[in-house]
Amino acid sequence: LLTVLDEFTRAGLAIEVARHIHTADVLHGRTRLMVAPGVPAHLRADNGPEFTARAVRTWRARVGAQTLFIEPGRPWANG
Repeated sequence: LLTVLDEFTRAGLAIEVARHIHTADVLHGRTRLMVAPGVPAHLRADNGPEFTARAVRTWRARVGAQTLFIEPGRPWANG
């Protein structure tokens, strides 16, 4: 499951369900969510390889967003 929440309002923006979620799936889902409201200043994510991949870092720099990673061992911080 890949869940996307608005941290301020706690609104659920998306849930992607798949047997495997790859970097391309993450980028497609994030880009789709940013079409109407625009690019957020920060994106919070865990330290999974699909969020730390070079393609994600390149995309993030291109759209102008920063990443705030969840501290390892704090699953309650992950929506």
